[in-house]
Amino acid sequence: MKKFINKPVDFVDEMIRGILAAHPDKVKIVNNDYRCLVNAKSTKGKVGIATGGGSGHLPLFLGYVGEGLLDGCSVGGVFQSPSADQMFEVTKAINQGAGVLYIYGNYGGDIMNFDMAAEMADAEDIKVLSVVAGEDVASSPKGQEKKRRGVAGIFFVYKCAGAAAGELASLEEVKRVADKVCANVRTMGVALSPCVVPEVGKPSFTIGENEMELGMGIHGEPGIERGPLKTADEVVQVMLDKILEDLPYKSGDEVAVLVNGLGATPKEELYVMYNKAAEILKGRGIKVFHVYVGEYATSMEMAGASISLLRLDGELKRLLAKPANTPFFEQATLEV
Repeated sequence: MKKFINKPVDFVDEMIRGILAAHPDKVKIVNNDYRCLVNAKSTKGKVGIATGGGSGHLPLFLGYVGEGLLDGCSVGGVFQSPSADQMFEVTKAINQGAGVLYIYGNYGGDIMNFDMAAEMADAEDIKVLSVVAGEDVASSPKGQEKKRRGVAGIFFVYKCAGAAAGELASLEEVKRVADKVCANVRTMGVALSPCVVPEVGKPSFTIGENEMELGMGIHGEPGIERGPLKTADEVVQVMLDKILEDLPYKSGDEVAVLVNGLGATPKEELYVMYNKAAEILKGRGIKVFHVYVGEYATSMEMAGASISLLRLDGELKRLLAKPANTPFFEQATLEV
């Protein structure tokens, strides 16, 4: 295992201390707990938005705390859920009198701990609503969407809900927006290599030098097909066929596209993938409003990528276009 780390057990806290040292104007910790990060700025009367999950996915989850996106986040160890107590501390810190919305991925440990945190908040008269994101089309068939994993497409949920909260929308309205995004986003990924959890010290799974796995999750969960490595165009064709038929997306739709690297895929390769994606979408009569290419939800140093499509209407387009500024994501106002 070759990594730029000190003691594996200190990896997560030292990483977060580095984020704080680099961005003291944007984020701060709660109660001296490095696993509880909140926006350095607050707005009275604004709905607080919180997320969380395992470390090892930067910029997910910590990197989206800031202006125009999230107000707080709690994280556990690499690929481990944060505790209910940590989420509760974040909840109290970001409550500005309008309630708090939890947005998190569809994973058992996260669901249990976020539900417990919501109960603790209720005992303190803090109103909490929750949105569970799950848009990975490879993780469960159509008709069983509630079983799907939440992956990179959760970025779109953060972005639109964060923009709505920034407009001082009510808690119920911000939740409605987040639910709407969840209903209109789909993702599929592909993995080329495993990753190494520092405290484990060895690859999380094995995959042949000339193999790939379609549909693999961001923790190394099994995909839908393992086989010989295909060309970029062939991979994108398979991924988009699965995504487009699932919603389904149709001619005349307008979408935002996210081409996400899983940690060890050069940006050049992601643009090769988008080149084919753009061709397919144009051929289907689907208009692209905006494209995001880069690392938005990673899996340590896993080689691979995912593609997410968000179907837009006037409201979601307007919210997506609003500016944001966090340690890992900056966007000026987009022209609508």
